[in-house]
Amino acid sequence: MAAASSIIESIAILALLLGFLIRSGYCIDCFKCVSYNGANKACDDPFHNNYSTAILESPCMGGRKGRDGLFPATACIKIAGYYDETGETITVRGCALDSGTLTTDTEIIRMSHCGKFYYDDKYVHGCLQSCSDADACNSARRPGQNPLDLEALMRHLLSLAVLLVATAR
Repeated sequence: MAAASSIIESIAILALLLGFLIRSGYCIDCFKCVSYNGANKACDDPFHNNYSTAILESPCMGGRKGRDGLFPATACIKIAGYYDETGETITVRGCALDSGTLTTDTEIIRMSHCGKFYYDDKYVHGCLQSCSDADACNSARRPGQNPLDLEALMRHLLSLAVLLVATAR
């Protein structure tokens, strides 16, 4: 019984230490810029992060549907396309966060979209892409790479370890 209690205490201490190492609030860094018709080369594609960190917002904060204020962003977004009426190009880079609704079609960060959409009171033909796999990301989102998943797992392990220590005494 003493050996089992010692093992449980060791697990609880390890879980506590790991809990302290994990950030309690995750926020991604994203490039924020706008380019109309190639006027801002640092923002346009092909994108090269060798101009300046002036367009990198760290931490990147975004609005949330139905809430006032800014909140830590969980994804970077990029809109690239051209206006139907004029043919002028537009590139917008920024950040966003999931507002917690149940449908994917109202949450722009849950999946990338291509086609026609309404932006700045005009129709645009192009794509909206989102990523959350790294700070200042520019690639597609990969499943299982969200740091919030690891944080939630560690919090559950910590709760379990504390419960085990409490019941062992």
